[in-house]
Amino acid sequence: MRIATIDIGSYSVRLSIGEIKDGNIKIIYEKGVITGLGKGVTSNGTLDKKAVEETIEVLKEYKNTINEYEVDKVIAVATEALRKAKNAKEFINQVKETTGIDIKVITPEEEGKLSYKAVCYSLKLAGRIVVVDQGGGSTEFIYGKFCDIERIISLPMGIVNLTERFIKHDPPLKEELENMGKFIDDSLKKLEIEVDNIVGLGGTITTLSALEYNIYPYDPSKIHGSILKKEVIEKWLNTLANMKVEERKKIPQIEDRRAEAIVSGILMFDRILDHFKKDEIIVSDWGLKHGLMVSVI
Repeated sequence: MRIATIDIGSYSVRLSIGEIKDGNIKIIYEKGVITGLGKGVTSNGTLDKKAVEETIEVLKEYKNTINEYEVDKVIAVATEALRKAKNAKEFINQVKETTGIDIKVITPEEEGKLSYKAVCYSLKLAGRIVVVDQGGGSTEFIYGKFCDIERIISLPMGIVNLTERFIKHDPPLKEELENMGKFIDDSLKKLEIEVDNIVGLGGTITTLSALEYNIYPYDPSKIHGSILKKEVIEKWLNTLANMKVEERKKIPQIEDRRAEAIVSGILMFDRILDHFKKDEIIVSDWGLKHGLMVSVI
C-alpha cells in the first residue's frame, strides 16, 4: 500500500509518501515548503491572503506528485493556524475545490499522539520520555513511557507567534530575547520535569542538527536520532541571534523563510532544556506526517 500524508502547519506544509508492507514503512518521497500560513493569525484572527494563495499552490504541486507516485490513500491534516483562524472553513473548501484534497483539522491532543507514535515507531527509546513537537503556532509536550502516552500538554507558543510578539529589530535586541525567554520560562512552569530523555521535533531542531553536523543537502537519515548538547544549542543561539536575517539566509542549511524565526525556536529549546534540567536533546526527523502512516499499520 502506498500512502501520502500532508501536514499543513502554521509555518510549513510537508508531504511524505511511504510504502507500507508487512507492517513496515519505507519513506520514498518527502518535501516541505515554508508558507507561513499562521502569520498574523494570533493578532488578526484570519489567514493571510498571500499565505493562503502560496499554500494552495504548494498543495497543487503536492497533488501532482501524489498522482505521479500512484498513491492509494491520502491523509491531510492541519493544526494550530486552522484551529484559530475565522476563515479556516473557507480555506479548507478552497483547497478541496482546487486540489481535491480533504483536510481534517486535528486537536492538539490528536497532534501529540501522532507525533509520539512516529517517535515510538522510529526511535524505540527506553525509559520515560517527553516529545517536544515545536510548531509555528503551538508546541505540544507529550509524556510517555515506551509506546504508552501518559499525558499531552499543548502550549500556545510557536516560532511564528513568538517572533511576531517579541522580535522587532534585526538582529534582535538583547532585551527582546530576554523578554521572550521570561515568557517561555513562565509558560513552561506547568510542565513536570521528571523524564529520562527529551526528543525534539520540527524544523528548528532538525536545522540545528544539520548546522552542527554540517549536513547539506538535508539528509533525514543523518538527522534522525542525532544528539544535540545544550552547549551546542547555546552556541548556535548566540551565533544566529547576532546575525541579521539576510546573513542567516546565506547559510546553506537555513531555508530563507526559516531565517526569520529560527532564533525564537532555538531559544525555546534552550529554555526547555533548562526547565527539564537536561544537557542534551535527541533529534527526530519523524513527526506528525509519519505518525499518520504509523496509525494506518
